Amino acid sequence: MLTELFGLNWGWMALGVALAIAEILAPGYFLIWLAAAALVTGLVAATMPVGIETQVILFALLCALALAAGRRWVLRHPVTSADPLLNDRGGQIVGQSAVVTHVIEGGMGRVRHGDTEWLVRGPDAQPGTRMRIAGHDGTVLIVEHLN
Repeated sequence: MLTELFGLNWGWMALGVALAIAEILAPGYFLIWLAAAALVTGLVAATMPVGIETQVILFALLCALALAAGRRWVLRHPVTSADPLLNDRGGQIVGQSAVVTHVIEGGMGRVRHGDTEWLVRGPDAQPGTRMRIAGHDGTVLIVEHLN
């Protein structure tokens, strides 16, 4: 049988390498911990005479430990973005000005900023009035009069 010729430890090693490659192709800090568990299981299988049942149990335990340790590490070392507002278009334009396009009355209206019209909340204003964007609530901008 193939496992007698090469040993079962090579199967664990191959699984570990395959999981590490999958982590590189689809990064997410998850598969790398399973890859580490498979590689350690392969090392144990290569150095100690343990049966397949013991190897599977060892792999399951190592996966649980590695995932717990990995989760703890990721929580202690969060990935910070170079541009935290990259996907927050409303947040990117806070502090800039916009022109009222539809009357703001009763606290609701529309403004134009750049090439986009936005729904807004803010004080009453007539079309053509320049307003400062003070914040946003989802896709609704919060505006105030320029000082």
